Amino acid sequence: MKKGLLNILKGRFLVSDDAPKNWLFIIFTSFLATIMIGSSHSADKKVHQIAALNEEVKELRNEFVDARSDVQQLKLESTVMNIVSEKGLFPSQVPPKQIRVKSNKIEE
Repeated sequence: MKKGLLNILKGRFLVSDDAPKNWLFIIFTSFLATIMIGSSHSADKKVHQIAALNEEVKELRNEFVDARSDVQQLKLESTVMNIVSEKGLFPSQVPPKQIRVKSNKIEE
């Protein structure tokens, strides 16, 4: 047990007779570890992108709500009357009259 552990620590398994088999395994595990690390970095990058996009969506939603409330305020009759009164337009004192048209269609 001690001798086997000592041989591993000294690296004798890399220069022994069956070393090519060990080297292939080491290269294969290094390749898999590199792919795993790259995949992890890619996943972390996407998580950060998603968080940034969620923040942008929240900001745009707040901007939309603010703009919608401003537009609703501008559509009010009192606001429109104040704006046009500055330009010299005032509401009519005479109420509008309805015009009713009776059609004399001949039904066949």
